[in-house]
Amino acid sequence: MQLLIPGLIIMAICLVFIGLAMPLMARDAVRTRLAQFGDRPRSLEELELEAPFSERIMRPLLQRLAGYMQRMSRQKDVKVQERQANTLQQRLALAGNPNRWSPTDFLGVKALVGLSFGGTLFLLVTLLGEPLFAVLAAGVGGLGGFFAPELYLNQLIRTRQHDIRKVMPDSLDLLCICVEAGLGFDAALARLCQKSDTALTREFSRVLAELRVGRPRRDALKDVIVRTEVPDLANFISAIVQADTLGVSVTQVLAVQSDQMRVLRRQRAEEQAAQAPLKMLIPMMLFIFPALCIMILGPLWPQMAGISTTAP
Repeated sequence: MQLLIPGLIIMAICLVFIGLAMPLMARDAVRTRLAQFGDRPRSLEELELEAPFSERIMRPLLQRLAGYMQRMSRQKDVKVQERQANTLQQRLALAGNPNRWSPTDFLGVKALVGLSFGGTLFLLVTLLGEPLFAVLAAGVGGLGGFFAPELYLNQLIRTRQHDIRKVMPDSLDLLCICVEAGLGFDAALARLCQKSDTALTREFSRVLAELRVGRPRRDALKDVIVRTEVPDLANFISAIVQADTLGVSVTQVLAVQSDQMRVLRRQRAEEQAAQAPLKMLIPMMLFIFPALCIMILGPLWPQMAGISTTAP
């Protein structure tokens, strides 16, 4: 008891000193705000250095290469140039705007890949001691590299369209459930976009963003058909637009479309299952049948060879 009372007094004194020192150690909010306003503004160079490498270096390089390509292959007809640019922009939209490429950026990518392939093949063939074939190899590599991004873009388009077709039945089921539960069509689209992140929900998110800025639903939905070119999605959007125009219940349209999507998915699965034996035939003929022939006829080969040598 004699040691407890002095200990408590010492602890109380320490707590008093700590309480008095805490306001002095804390940062003054007013001084912090004044220091922020007193900082030197960042220069344009510092702001440019904060941008990623692809924006600072690659995009200007691609645009410059695209400019060279356009000057080399300049056509007299302006309408043809605009038509080609619109076609390329449409294909980029079908692919989901990869890397936020514009038609000019994509042309620069084609030129960069062509120069890289051609230069690499020229260097390799030259190092192998065939300088005469180096120019031919560079030309072939340049052409192959120039058209390789087109193949990559086509693959992106096919993959995106396949993903949209794959997720459509489940997405329509969720839309139908949300609308039957009492939500509006726009609210059901928002709930669908919250629940999943697919190519289809990204398109619907863009539709909702356009609706928030005042664009008509009919036009926003029709643009989805142009940006995807998926027949199943086009049929669904056409049914929704027609129901909105004629005043038909959206719930009934969604129920019919959901059932139809499930039937189409089952039919596609049955079609792929029917094509499986034909697709397996070529690998079996190339890899399985030769191995079976070797295992079955292999042990008989010495006897057959001996009979053939002893025969008169």
